[in-house]
Amino acid sequence: MPGKARQWFARLQQRPERLLALGFLVLILLGAAVLSLPAASRDGQGIGWFNGLFTATSAVCVTGLVAVDTAAAFSPFGQIALLVLIQVGGLGFMVFATVVMSMLGHRISLKGRMLIKESMNTPTPAGLVRLSRVYGLMALGIELLGAALLSLRFVPMYGWGKGLWFSLFHAVSAFCNAGFDLFGRFSSLTSFARDPLVLLTVSLMIVLGGLGFSVILEVARCREGWRSLSLHARIVLSATGILLLLGTAGYALLEWGRTLRGGTGENLLNALFQSVTMRTAGFNSVSLAALSDGSKLLSCLLMLIGASPASTGGGIKTTTVAAVVLLVVSVVKGENEINLRGRRLGAGIALRALAVTAIALGMLLLGTLLITIFEGGRYPLSDILFETSSAVATVGVSAIGSPNLTLASRITLLPMMFLGRVGPLTLAAALAKRQGQARNHIKYPEENIMIG
Repeated sequence: MPGKARQWFARLQQRPERLLALGFLVLILLGAAVLSLPAASRDGQGIGWFNGLFTATSAVCVTGLVAVDTAAAFSPFGQIALLVLIQVGGLGFMVFATVVMSMLGHRISLKGRMLIKESMNTPTPAGLVRLSRVYGLMALGIELLGAALLSLRFVPMYGWGKGLWFSLFHAVSAFCNAGFDLFGRFSSLTSFARDPLVLLTVSLMIVLGGLGFSVILEVARCREGWRSLSLHARIVLSATGILLLLGTAGYALLEWGRTLRGGTGENLLNALFQSVTMRTAGFNSVSLAALSDGSKLLSCLLMLIGASPASTGGGIKTTTVAAVVLLVVSVVKGENEINLRGRRLGAGIALRALAVTAIALGMLLLGTLLITIFEGGRYPLSDILFETSSAVATVGVSAIGSPNLTLASRITLLPMMFLGRVGPLTLAAALAKRQGQARNHIKYPEENIMIG
């Protein structure tokens, strides 16, 4: 290896968050190569390199935006490859690799443990290999439970072979918050709008995947009630519940009599499902193109917030939004510290939350501007903002239909999906590390500026 390459690789090894991002990129390129193979397509001709790259990026980043009809374009081999990419991307490739290596009896190096630490967003590398196995088994158990419930509907509909495959694929896609489906015609779950078993099962998978493994494990081990949970777990659970209730109420209010045209129970079920899936998952049970502008704006807000840290979902995360809200409340009250439930949040956490939020908003606005230019007025701004929010927050819903966008717009979506999945994770790790290493040896004179 040349000297410069060795130096570059050595520097890369010292920054696990960068190596993590590189690992995701390599996985995407490998996935693109596999999905582009003739054997991965139904017609044996292949779906093309760019379509393979777009699909692999969407799968590894658990987004769900598609360049081709998944059911019509991919052979059984292609669908299996797609499911593997979704599973690895949802768990995080380092957690997935750790589970596989530990099952094969391989030791995990210190460098590998540091990568797992960044991938799982934990404060210490101690016990991470065992924790990775626990998380892997937890994911497998939840996905099998979801598949078993879905099989009650899909096996009678499609027979044992196809029914079990559909059950497993959609359970994994839902738990990993990916949003890929095999029902064809870009219809997602619209044909199951009156089916509580399917919608509630998929909703449960999405919510569990979006809570984060650490929160699920903490709740499972909790024996002393709500107060014994950590502040992180309480914020995640509270924020999730509030967002689900507000989202359901919002969709019911905005869409009743529009896309929600059934009975009261059916309408509330679909309003709840949209509130769940818009956070990160990418499924839909009503026509997204028919949503009102108010519903699309509500969807964009839910997508931007997303799931919780160390989960399979995207977005800036519930705890990030909670930290920003608490900071605003403390400023309005004239307080110098952020206090909640007898605990004080460090100033560094609030600053990182503001930085992640500002960067995500910048990506969203820039992407929306570029796609607006590339589309040349073919679509309304609300639909373009909806598409861009879906990519940045790795959700996967589309009111336009991603294949209908110009090539330039679809190319723009690629880095947005990648940065939306890898960016917040690596950015938070990098900012935390820099703040921990920062030493201000020089104090400059203080001077104020006008705000507001």
